[in-house]
Amino acid sequence: MKNISKIKKAVCIMSGGMDSTLSAYMMQKDGYEIIAVHFNYDQRTQTKELASFHNICNALNVEEKYVLDLDFFKQLGASALTDKNIEVPTSGVEEGVPITYVPFRNGIFLSMAAAIAEKEGAEIISIGVVQEDSSGYPDCRESYITSMQDAINLGTKDETNISIDMPLVHLLKSQIVKKSLELNVPLHLTWSCYKSEDKACGVCDSCRLRLNGFTEARVKDPIEYV
Repeated sequence: MKNISKIKKAVCIMSGGMDSTLSAYMMQKDGYEIIAVHFNYDQRTQTKELASFHNICNALNVEEKYVLDLDFFKQLGASALTDKNIEVPTSGVEEGVPITYVPFRNGIFLSMAAAIAEKEGAEIISIGVVQEDSSGYPDCRESYITSMQDAINLGTKDETNISIDMPLVHLLKSQIVKKSLELNVPLHLTWSCYKSEDKACGVCDSCRLRLNGFTEARVKDPIEYV
């Protein structure tokens, strides 16, 4: 009889952005079947991000995906991404944790992804957090994600053993761009802008980080900017 190897599954949290898309492509390259998870949380660019997610899933030939709606964050407010009464900063001079930080967002996303991973029998959750060259969000720190992994495994069945993969956590944006090109990631399908859904604004923190990464990698960003 032939040995039938167990299918390796990875739950990939995918926003439609460049970082989480690269992370998913890295998982697929490593032989994992992708279970894609996307969150609609009333963020400003929700419609564009959702469209990007579906387009990227098509490019990856993803068969299993979850789109989860969370109205909690809109009710919570406290972030320029979810409260339209708070302006998205464009000066690039914020100190401390930016106003675009959504309170404990990654913790909530990881908790929900853990439930999916346990149900689907996935051994890995992939998340595209970047600590080294990012906006300074506390829930993107490696130490936090590692602690979350421990908590998830304490709170699930004994036979459940989930690792959280964060392959980009110590990369610079320019390195992320280069790695994306190496793996033929469809960067033209990704979206990073915090403000706009038509053409990227080019001045919010996320656009600045993205553009700087392309500049340092000496490659032109394929998406349109105002």
